[in-house]
Amino acid sequence: MFIGLISGSFGIVSAVGKSRLRHNIESTQPLLQASPVAETPSEEEAYTWQENWVKYQGRIYEYNEDIMTFLVMGIDKDGDVSEVAAGTDGGQADALFLVVMDPHDKSIKIIGINRNTMTDIDLYDEKGEYITTTKAQIAVQHGFGDGMKKSCEYQRRAVAALFYNLPIHGYAAVNMNAIATINDAVGGIKVTVLEDMTKIDPDFVKDNQIHLMGDKAFWYVKYRDTDIFGSADMRLERQKQYVSGLIGAARRAVKKDVSVVLDLYQAVTPQMVTDISLDKALYLASIVSDYSFDSDSFYTLAGETVMGEQFEEFYLDEDALYELIIDIFYKEIEDAGK
Repeated sequence: MFIGLISGSFGIVSAVGKSRLRHNIESTQPLLQASPVAETPSEEEAYTWQENWVKYQGRIYEYNEDIMTFLVMGIDKDGDVSEVAAGTDGGQADALFLVVMDPHDKSIKIIGINRNTMTDIDLYDEKGEYITTTKAQIAVQHGFGDGMKKSCEYQRRAVAALFYNLPIHGYAAVNMNAIATINDAVGGIKVTVLEDMTKIDPDFVKDNQIHLMGDKAFWYVKYRDTDIFGSADMRLERQKQYVSGLIGAARRAVKKDVSVVLDLYQAVTPQMVTDISLDKALYLASIVSDYSFDSDSFYTLAGETVMGEQFEEFYLDEDALYELIIDIFYKEIEDAGK
């Protein structure tokens, strides 16, 4: 009955969701000015300089405040989500994606973040008390929490900080076992297998074309051979391929029948922690079919994977990250300073 009422009041509910999304941020713009790559404005430019401007390679850019950015986390846990004691058992974020929706050109862009990206991680003790901040793989930050909202907030802050305090309008952390549910709800995803994974499934022969359904989707997205150096990098390429297909399938499904959002939200809820409430999800569903997306709209961070003392470590190319943020989140001001 509740779902029926929501469907009947779709326009009102989605409008409320739109308003709430716009206020669900901890910062209003990235702090690119703090980067050593940022340039100082000239004396002439300084007269008209505004707080949300940055200068790079002689050009001036303004943050696009109309963009909405969401953090999607794939948590290395099975079963339903549940609260755990403080410590390191919250589950690692083995998949991390920023989904960026730009209403100016009605585009969706996705940034895939290597789970081994070395960045500042906040450490907490078994009582949940802050200990210190250290450099570690970004995926481990989610583990220092309760496996629920606290873990997600820790992870959101770590990702936002990596992107110079980028505003993030919402998050969804989904246990990996929900992949099959999401996949099958949109009719499955067709892929060309990128690497030989017959160790896990005889159908996963390199270059074989298959239609992923059920557990096949789960293993294609989740599996990596930790005995092979750079396996997280290779898995990220598969995730990039899969998510690109999933976005396209989801857009088609929603355009055909928007109620699929209600059904999927309800089905995945036991395996998900999110601050994107149903009204927010309905608003996003109401506009997503009008937005464009293709494989060229999926970005990964440039950098290098090296072997640390125990585990692989991915080090970002800071200049490339800065340029990526400018490219996706900013717009050039042609007559700035005049």
